[in-house]
Amino acid sequence: MTTLRSATLVALLAAATAAAPAPLTAQKQTPPAAGTPKDFRLTPRTSFTLPNGLQVSMVPFGTVPKVFVRLGVRAGNVNEAANEVWLADLTGDMMQEGTTSRTAEQLARDVASMGGSLSINVGADRSNVVGDVLSERGPDFVRVVADVVMHPSLPASELARLKANRIRQLAIDRSQPQNVASERFAQLLYGDHPYGRPYPTEAMLSGYTLDQVRNFWQTNFGAQRAHLYVTGVYDAAAMERAIREAFAGWATGTPAPVIEPPAAPQARTVALIDRPDAVQSTVYVGLRAIGPSDSNYVPLVVTDALLGGAFGSRITSNIREQKGYTYSPFSTINTHQRGTDWEEIADVTTNVTGPSLKEIFGEIDRLQKEAPPPDELRGIQNNLAGIFTLQNGSRAGVAGQLAFVDLYGLGDTYLTSYVRSVLAVTPAQVQQMTQLYLRPERMQLVVVGDKKVVQEQLAPWGTVVP
Repeated sequence: MTTLRSATLVALLAAATAAAPAPLTAQKQTPPAAGTPKDFRLTPRTSFTLPNGLQVSMVPFGTVPKVFVRLGVRAGNVNEAANEVWLADLTGDMMQEGTTSRTAEQLARDVASMGGSLSINVGADRSNVVGDVLSERGPDFVRVVADVVMHPSLPASELARLKANRIRQLAIDRSQPQNVASERFAQLLYGDHPYGRPYPTEAMLSGYTLDQVRNFWQTNFGAQRAHLYVTGVYDAAAMERAIREAFAGWATGTPAPVIEPPAAPQARTVALIDRPDAVQSTVYVGLRAIGPSDSNYVPLVVTDALLGGAFGSRITSNIREQKGYTYSPFSTINTHQRGTDWEEIADVTTNVTGPSLKEIFGEIDRLQKEAPPPDELRGIQNNLAGIFTLQNGSRAGVAGQLAFVDLYGLGDTYLTSYVRSVLAVTPAQVQQMTQLYLRPERMQLVVVGDKKVVQEQLAPWGTVVP
């Protein structure tokens, strides 16, 4: 009986298989070719300047009834003394603890009632006070932003807590090899310049006083260093009126100082920081490069994307997909107002640290000697164009792009012609950018890894120093 049933089942399965349609994979069709990326369209901004020097830019964007406000002030880590690293960050923390007319709790409640939140972000060149609120509350939020930057209470009662928070953050950062490597890399590129001092010591943080915080705020937060951006859906007349009224009493302040970094290093340095028994080495390779105001900047951006800055880039394909040395290598162009650098970063298996470097430098050498195929370049260009579109797909994104072009004096045509500029880069230009700006003999090399395993692997690249 069992045999009969089995035979019947086999026959039925055979019949069903014969009658079944062909596998779906056989019906797969080639997708249509991607369309040509289009230029970014930016609604012309309305701009005006207050008598105290505050610049204002307003750009309608989207249909969602919200408005994004970003006040950028040329006050950041670049304005810190050598013994005051992260004083700008601590000042930003303190400024969020209320104003002379609002406690921290009242400040938070007021902004929450507007359908948003307020934060202060401190960077190398600028501090930004930002928030996204309901459109009808935009004028009210502008008044809050003005209150925060003009009348911060800087309460002594909160200083110890905020310093402790920063000390904990410092301990976390220093426990991560990527941050240890990036600090040494910054030191090699920028020396004794604020760009070369990304981290303080714990003793430095512990010693900051309320007078230092107040002095940093008073010295660096003034109207002529600031630019207010408004993007989204808003009543233009009401917003302008609120801005003029709220910021009219802000002191002009002092101009932002020009703090030039030292000359770029012309010879390679190979630095090794021991991380005993680490299973991975964190690798930084790079050098100083041209900034956004240079006519070759966009071609260099395309070159970076093809070499290491995109998921389908050559270095990524080589040491990730083909060799399996690492999971997520990438390169980037890191811009500052007074200095720009190109970096290739990877966490590689310890015993292939040397081979990884060989492949990285090998890809640079290959691109110097031979222009990329047009099809390969076109794929990278389309990817860059798509990313640019995504970056401009929000209120905050548009404000950020405007702040970028203003910091570097590029003009709004940089944004509206960016896609065209990217697509216009030729294979020959990519080769030329690599030859001109990605010079291996000038690159700084930092490795955080197990010294007893790694040091000998680094010998071909130069004399190893701590």
